[in-house]
Amino acid sequence: MSGLRKIGAPFVVPGPSGIAVRDRLKHLSAQDERVLRLVGDHLGTLASRDLKARCVAGLEHDAELWAERKRALTVESSSRWAGSITKASHDQWALARRGQLAHIQNLQASLRTIEHRLSLPVGQAGSRRAPGGYRSKREWFAKTRRLHVLTDRLQAARADWEAGRVGVVRGGKRLLNTRHHLETAQLSGEQWCARWRAGRRFLTADGESGKRFGNETIRVTPDGEVSIKLPAPLAYLANAPHGRYVLAATVAFAYRGEQWADRIQANRAVAYRIHEDTSRGRWYLTASWAIPPVKTVPLVTARTRGLVGVDTNADHLAAWRLDPHGNPVGQPLRFGYDLSGTAAHRDAQIRHALIRLLHFARRHGLAIAVEDLDFTAEKTREKHGRRKTFRKLISGMPTARLRARLVSMAAELGITIVAVDPAYTSRWGAQHWQKPLSTKNRKTTRHDAAAVAIGRRALGHPIRLGVPPRPLRHWGRTAPPPAHRSDEQGHRTVQAGSVAPGREEPRPRIPGPRTRSVHAGRGAKAGNQDTQHRSGCPAEHEPWHQDSLPLSL
Repeated sequence: MSGLRKIGAPFVVPGPSGIAVRDRLKHLSAQDERVLRLVGDHLGTLASRDLKARCVAGLEHDAELWAERKRALTVESSSRWAGSITKASHDQWALARRGQLAHIQNLQASLRTIEHRLSLPVGQAGSRRAPGGYRSKREWFAKTRRLHVLTDRLQAARADWEAGRVGVVRGGKRLLNTRHHLETAQLSGEQWCARWRAGRRFLTADGESGKRFGNETIRVTPDGEVSIKLPAPLAYLANAPHGRYVLAATVAFAYRGEQWADRIQANRAVAYRIHEDTSRGRWYLTASWAIPPVKTVPLVTARTRGLVGVDTNADHLAAWRLDPHGNPVGQPLRFGYDLSGTAAHRDAQIRHALIRLLHFARRHGLAIAVEDLDFTAEKTREKHGRRKTFRKLISGMPTARLRARLVSMAAELGITIVAVDPAYTSRWGAQHWQKPLSTKNRKTTRHDAAAVAIGRRALGHPIRLGVPPRPLRHWGRTAPPPAHRSDEQGHRTVQAGSVAPGREEPRPRIPGPRTRSVHAGRGAKAGNQDTQHRSGCPAEHEPWHQDSLPLSL
């Protein structure tokens, strides 16, 4: 037990804080597309210039510099466009800072691992908790060189962090690097340029409560009419009063349309974003707004009817229903998905698997227990060395997307999500639950056992057992004694409920005369007999009184 790390307590995951819906802008005219590209390119140039100014300011940025940037942008656009641009630049800089900090932590973890392995003799075997030495002198020498390379990188990253310097690419660093590998990406030069221009356009407007339909810059009426406030240099393109351009296309949000309509009719803030999908030749409008935090139920309430323990894997979700006492009920469940192909296909596969899981939980009125997975420091090549297959496996697991999808979809169905510490769930589940839950007609996998371990931890029950339980035909019943009424062949299979007070305490010493020669509290059966789960209360817990008749009769 001394080598095990401290396990965090389970908690109820809060619901999402915002909503985003999207609809296609159909039947756009050639003039509409021309105006959208001109406005997006003009504002994108201003956004690039403002982002550069924000990065140059670094840690010295304050409210006065923010106001100065906004005044400079207002002259070439409008005050509302300038506010949206400056806010987007600040958010992008903050995101880059968080990524920079994560990179520093990753380098520190890699250096700690290399230094530890270099300090060990070559060929020394490792353990489950710590890696061993390197396999050969050649690998040891290569890692000494890599140690110096990572040290230089860490020093440079720390210097940038302290100075507030970040590296940001408008349009995306991945798309920028694709320019040098067009054949691999199966793109032509013109196609790449079209994607690059589309990625650098800026057509995003923040909402404003109290204004007409919640947004004065990109306005959408309840009938679906979309109009844009043109920047000052492009005001000559207006086809409506007050320097506005009305698109020929209309929108109708099929998903959450009623909520969106109620919000704009009450003049509450709604943010809009217009973007082009160059691969399909389509334009889309995305509406988003903030919602108050969903009030989560207490953890005790979520445990009332039991829950469903879910183990996340690279190609499926392993689930098993547990009753409030931590006993598996029914058969294990499996919800598979395929993460090959495009990003849209992978996202659809995840949603399909989650909706089947959520429908099962809703049908039985259960909460869902998942691991609070975080692979930010566990997928480095220094930690796992030559285990490239395992590194690729955990890198491909969509933990962040699956977690975000699960929380948002569960909030819509009113299902509670309980997150638990992932420490030792797979190991202890396989050790204590895989074999007892296997029968002649059912082969319990390691993932199924991990799902049971996750569910038990969410319910507040221990995963590890002193004696593994025997497989039962019906969980919840106490198996009869195999030979006689004593306990020399082991404890009973069913555990005492957590609500039973004093179930593990010794029997209190009862004063008074006793017929046996052994003093009270010292006998072989002096322990609490309630731990054996026999029906009724043991007789030794009752005060015993000597009968008036002599014992010789």
